[in-house]
Amino acid sequence: MDAIELFEDPRLTTMGLLFEAHAGVVAKLEPVWKAHRLSGLDLNALMRLSRSPGRRLRMSALAVQTSLSTSGVTRLVDRLAGAGLVERELDPDDRRSAYAVLTEAGAARLAQVLPDYLAAIDRWFVGLMTPVQLEALVEALRIVRDVSNPEATFGVG
Repeated sequence: MDAIELFEDPRLTTMGLLFEAHAGVVAKLEPVWKAHRLSGLDLNALMRLSRSPGRRLRMSALAVQTSLSTSGVTRLVDRLAGAGLVERELDPDDRRSAYAVLTEAGAARLAQVLPDYLAAIDRWFVGLMTPVQLEALVEALRIVRDVSNPEATFGVG
């Protein structure tokens, strides 16, 4: 394959579109979380905790699901705990492990943010597609996620 053929490979277009779409949607959603005095990472962590059994995740699982290092997730949880939105809870069966747990204040804060966030998601993402297109996209994203980042599917409990 010569250089011209490489440069015109449609796989490059596909990845470019994915990166551009991601950047564009994040830019449209960012004002929502900023208006509620949160970072995108804060909102992501609060949502993941709210959707987990017992509204809690092992710190290691939260790190994987938010693409953070161990020290990064520690700083995130410390910041959210300082704001009263989460608590750190030691695992009674393994004192080396800890959970991040969504507090009632965290759940209330998230409930304030989500209507605006969901409206922005509708406007800039899911509302742009037909139900069939959206279903196909979700299925495709799960396939890619499960192969490229299988750790993100674990850690509940």
